[in-house]
Amino acid sequence: MSETSYRDITRNGLWSNNPALVQILGLCPLLAVSGSVVNALGLGLATMLVLAGSNIAVSLIRRQASEAVRIPVFVMIIATFTTCTELLMKAYTYELYQILGIFIPLIVTNCVILGRAEAFASKQPVGVAALDGLMMGTGFCLVLVTLGAIRELLGSGTLFANMQLLFGPAAAGWKLELFNGPGLLLAILPPGAFILMGFLIALKNIIDDAAARRRAPDPEPQEKASRRVRTTGVIN
Repeated sequence: MSETSYRDITRNGLWSNNPALVQILGLCPLLAVSGSVVNALGLGLATMLVLAGSNIAVSLIRRQASEAVRIPVFVMIIATFTTCTELLMKAYTYELYQILGIFIPLIVTNCVILGRAEAFASKQPVGVAALDGLMMGTGFCLVLVTLGAIRELLGSGTLFANMQLLFGPAAAGWKLELFNGPGLLLAILPPGAFILMGFLIALKNIIDDAAARRRAPDPEPQEKASRRVRTTGVIN
């Protein structure tokens, strides 16, 4: 695998083929728990861990799993990593686990994870599959955190509130209060999540279009064709 290919995998996961902004997968948990940065980051890290781990495991057994049982095997692998992640959150971030609730076990059904296992990891060596899982998970997590930050800022006027739920008591002072008083209620409600997600997708498309126009070569100037004058051969 060449350096260019690794660069392509990284760019695809973070931007060009981002699971949330391009593939539009995993929107249910993305929109449901992105009301704050800590919730979004917790789910994003959990999804990234499952995605990277399942990609590695699928790549390792890609030649042993037959076509007849490959999908059930992939689902079992994803469920195993999801269970391990759930147990880790119960052990170290129990309060955050309670807030995220059912969306941690539902990582098993995230189309991003099964899609990458089937379309990519099952056909690639371990290192490449691991990088793809890490980059796709990171891209998904970044969109989650961005959406969570916007919704928390507009809805509550704060950033990084309750980060101690994820990083321990030392993170209790990370909270930034940007304005007092009630914020925009729509931002922390489900309709606000859909609207803001639409704006993020539109912004990405605008950036991509502008970049494509910059890369496009300038059209070569064309010489004006001279007008042909028909003569009859008769001179008066």
